[in-house]
Amino acid sequence: MKKVFVGIGALFLLFVAGLVVLMTVDFNRLNKEAYYVHITTDGDIEEYKLDSGKIMKMYWYEIPAYDENGKEQTLKFSAQKNLRHDAYMKLYVKKETEVTSYDEVKFNELPAKVQELMKK
Repeated sequence: MKKVFVGIGALFLLFVAGLVVLMTVDFNRLNKEAYYVHITTDGDIEEYKLDSGKIMKMYWYEIPAYDENGKEQTLKFSAQKNLRHDAYMKLYVKKETEVTSYDEVKFNELPAKVQELMKK
């Protein structure tokens, strides 16, 4: 009987640990390459209509991005809002061109090589 309670307790702990991992880990950023961009223009607006009739807007950006070594690559990504001008963004990229997420960062948080390239 004691072994049954220990087994049930162990399963419960595994279940709780699994829930904690699912709630705290952002899989869109996990094991992705980081690229950095400087937002200087508005995104291209794409409007689409939901089944409910509500019109939604998507803002598309296609701009040069730099990895931590300064290698340039043009990336295309979308945002739910028009991103702030003069903002520096960290893009999370998989399969070399697919942007899965982004964060706004400060200029001093950029890698040194990227800072040099963005000063120009």
